[in-house]
Amino acid sequence: MAVKGVMFDFSGTVFRIEPVERWLRAVLTGAGLPASGEDAAVYSRRLERAGAQPGGALPERVPPELADSWRDRDLSEERHRAAYTGLSRTVALPWDVHDALYDRHRTPAAWEPYPDAGEVLRGLRERGVPVAVVSNIGWDLRPVFRTHGLERYVDRFVLSFEHGVKKPDPRIFRIACDALGVAPADAVMVGDHAAADGGAAALGSRLLLVEPRPVELRPDALRGVLDLLG
Repeated sequence: MAVKGVMFDFSGTVFRIEPVERWLRAVLTGAGLPASGEDAAVYSRRLERAGAQPGGALPERVPPELADSWRDRDLSEERHRAAYTGLSRTVALPWDVHDALYDRHRTPAAWEPYPDAGEVLRGLRERGVPVAVVSNIGWDLRPVFRTHGLERYVDRFVLSFEHGVKKPDPRIFRIACDALGVAPADAVMVGDHAAADGGAAALGSRLLLVEPRPVELRPDALRGVLDLLG
């Protein structure tokens, strides 16, 4: 199979969201709210169990009143915010920072690229292989790539909320391949979720899975893409 185009997932693949406690502390510091180290740790664990951080752990339980928003969270900005701020509000925080937490996760500062992301994306550009980012998401992630200096290596962003379709629906991968001008059989999908990202296989695309580990524990998993090029 000749690789003529590459599709990348966003969260857990090219970038990783900051740890939950750092996420909470950044919001509290920005709002000038005091918090002991113990309080920050305790409430961070509760927020993590609730699944309140987009890009972080999945919720242990989705309350019935949030079921619809959660199911469709990646199809619109409104549903995405409602789902995650709703999960955050299931945690009785001593500070009213639920909306601020959601806003924080949308900032470039809340995301860190994996160590080899720049090298791999730059290598694909040098080899003339076009790249699309295909993400289930409810907000525009382009500023994250731009701020970290990686947007210049991405030819197309195909975001679920902008197209009204999400992975694993093959249609979103078809949109990406068409945008890159490559046949699905000549494309590779790189992601961290077998079920969601595996939807590309229905079109004949090759799948390369990586683990969504902390950045310091996954230094070079993306380099496998370059190995496929020979």
